Amino acid sequence: MLRRRFQLLSFFLVLLSICQGSSAQTTSSNIKNRVFFIGDSTMATRNGYGDAVCEWLNGSAECLNLAKNGRSSKSFRAEGLWDDVLARLNNKPAGLAAYVLVQFGHNDQPGKPGRSTDLQTEFPYNISRYVTELRQAGATPVLVTPLTRRSFKGETLEPDLEPWAQATRAVAQAQGALLVDLYAQSYAAVQPLGQAQADTLAMDAHLAPGLQAAQAAPAKSKFDRTHLGPQGAALFGGMMARALQGLDGMGSLFKAD
Repeated sequence: MLRRRFQLLSFFLVLLSICQGSSAQTTSSNIKNRVFFIGDSTMATRNGYGDAVCEWLNGSAECLNLAKNGRSSKSFRAEGLWDDVLARLNNKPAGLAAYVLVQFGHNDQPGKPGRSTDLQTEFPYNISRYVTELRQAGATPVLVTPLTRRSFKGETLEPDLEPWAQATRAVAQAQGALLVDLYAQSYAAVQPLGQAQADTLAMDAHLAPGLQAAQAAPAKSKFDRTHLGPQGAALFGGMMARALQGLDGMGSLFKAD
């Protein structure tokens, strides 16, 4: 009797394992698209908008946020991070469409040893090379102009990243690549907020200078006007998702509003 019970238990365990494997395979087979994020900290996990965009994807798409803090169009390749991206693309399952969002600019600016690039020559060359190699790997490149910083001079938001945004636009036009002009959209959204309201979009927003002034002994601040807290990630993640929905071939990857 005990042996018979053991045989029945073994049978049901095997059957359960088969069913679970079949279910996992079905779930995996529903994934038809893979969306990659390649860029700097404003796109990366924890302090960027990339993961917030991923939340908008439906069951037909999966997300790989490979953006890294502090990287430029130069250092992302020099450190071998780009090789990892290409390996993932070359090893993806047959029939899986890949869309690769590429955003650089913040760390390409002058004064960043090992990362800065020449705006007129090196930066556009690097971005153009990413587009070419992504197409060779069978992926669809999507160029993204850099997210605006949020520092005001008086009542005007400083447009310090506009030249890098324009260089990215020019590459997209020359290469016929898909483009999300995040710089223009984010600048237009932040400008009417003013400095105090814009500071609520930051990491550690409660330590913004305006709030610190009201404290007797403020804590040491990690506050800056480049990286994003939850409110900023939600704002710009939604902005990006809506923009991506409007691009050729990408509308079906997102949840209905």
